[in-house]
Amino acid sequence: MIRAVIFDLDGVIVSTDEFHFRAWKRVADEEGIPFTRQNNERLRGVSRMESLEIMLERAARKYSQAGKVAMAERKNGYYRELLKDLTPADILPGVLPVLDDLRKRGIKLAIGSSSKNAGPILKAIGMETAFDVVVDGTHITQSKPDPEVFAKAGVSLGVPPGQCLVVEDADAGVEAGLAAGMPVLAVGFAAAHPNATLKARSLAEITVEEMLRVDTREVS
Repeated sequence: MIRAVIFDLDGVIVSTDEFHFRAWKRVADEEGIPFTRQNNERLRGVSRMESLEIMLERAARKYSQAGKVAMAERKNGYYRELLKDLTPADILPGVLPVLDDLRKRGIKLAIGSSSKNAGPILKAIGMETAFDVVVDGTHITQSKPDPEVFAKAGVSLGVPPGQCLVVEDADAGVEAGLAAGMPVLAVGFAAAHPNATLKARSLAEITVEEMLRVDTREVS
């Protein structure tokens, strides 16, 4: 039986994909690195430094580690500027009714995100107190597909892995959830993942009953 649901943030609760793309694109243009929306899809669900390494695959020159760190910080500055435009209107369809229903049923709620900006994002959309636990990139050393973020969220909630349902929109997140021994509801882009336990285009297109009815015995 599912006793807790751990949500990814970007792409599940709120969409900041466009902000990420615009910030990375600005840095890439400044450095003369080709970067398209298709390239940006590979950055979905992974850490900032790993995203940078993917972007630099198309760079014409090598960068020092110090240069990479400075570039990543520059991107984060641009991204945080864009986050100032985020409001509760940006919460994705289906999120609020699902959270309300889960709370009424006594299900524990958590955020499990590789982003180091989870706090500011949740505050901007008025959801800073909506979750029992928030584990983000400031709390982990390994980003998805490593299971660390979900494992830590489960421990903080006091719920065994098999009784935690992960909700993810990225392939790396689906793999992280499964590696943590948790069933995974894949939404959005990740709904095509062959190993996801449940699939839906968004939280607006699945019921809480379906989420909680998942057969946890399917997760090894």
